[in-house]
Amino acid sequence: MAVKCEYHDNFLTAQAAAAGALDREAQPCLFDRLDWLECLHRMALRDKTPALLQAKGGDAQGWMPLMQAESGHLVALANWYNFTWRPIFAGTDSEVERLALLRGLAKLAQKHARRITLSPVPDEDGSTSEIEAAFAATGWSVFRGICDQNHILEVKGRSFDAYWEGRPSRLKNTVKRKGKTGAVTIRIDNEYDPESWRDYERVYARSWKPEEGSPEFLRQIAERESEAGALRLGLAYIEGKPVAAQFWTVENGTALIHKLAHDERHMQASPGTLLSAALFQHVIDVDRVNLIDFGTGNDAYKAEWMDDVRERYRLEMFWPNHPANWPYIAIRKWRAYRASN
Repeated sequence: MAVKCEYHDNFLTAQAAAAGALDREAQPCLFDRLDWLECLHRMALRDKTPALLQAKGGDAQGWMPLMQAESGHLVALANWYNFTWRPIFAGTDSEVERLALLRGLAKLAQKHARRITLSPVPDEDGSTSEIEAAFAATGWSVFRGICDQNHILEVKGRSFDAYWEGRPSRLKNTVKRKGKTGAVTIRIDNEYDPESWRDYERVYARSWKPEEGSPEFLRQIAERESEAGALRLGLAYIEGKPVAAQFWTVENGTALIHKLAHDERHMQASPGTLLSAALFQHVIDVDRVNLIDFGTGNDAYKAEWMDDVRERYRLEMFWPNHPANWPYIAIRKWRAYRASN
């Protein structure tokens, strides 16, 4: 397959070149869409110049959305809001074609960078392995390492009741005991409402969580996903005051848990746990999802709700002919040698 590549340093030319290949209709995953990437860059990563690499072969397209970290160093256009970063493909389901597109992207990248760092990359879909193979085949020195973990629940057609039977006794007893008091009332919004979002922000501000990195970015994503019917905003109240909040999206059979927080002054009532149970029940029994994704982070509480853990990887690629890379390559080869002996 003949592959033609282009480098874009702005989203306007990238959008025109993609010709719809990065739109919602073409990309089932939120993090693979141009509107996510553009909004993330504009609201949270504006100090980094975009480096949007495109490869085309026939009807197939491959994209690597990157950004300039420093001179000669490109990194994934992503931050803590991303569950994953990976190459984005359209118009092909063929591994052979994906690898051809990635090899083209690897050659293009060599003209613009001496070093590339990518994370958090999944591999259950082959992304990490395919990047590694394609970049190594074109001369890059590639190093893979685990950078994070991703807790998930595969519903496998179960009802919420069937899923709940398998949860730890401590969790089930907490929900049963605290739910009986009736102190906590719960609401799940499918449409964006400014007052409900303010309640979410009030809870977050009073929670144990660090200050939100880009609250305006989250609000814009909530509004956009509401318009698409994907928003699930859970709110818990005690005596009319918001005490727990969770921001989920549901689309194409997958529920993503973006944010959760609770007011620690009301921990005795377990509003966060009760809200989680209500949202799990909603997405399993009402939305009928196939997968619930708790994002990155190996927090102990996630294991109570989820069944499986997937690795997330960091890929570091160095162009070996550049002298500035030689110390980095030597250090990583030494670490790999020590780890295997």
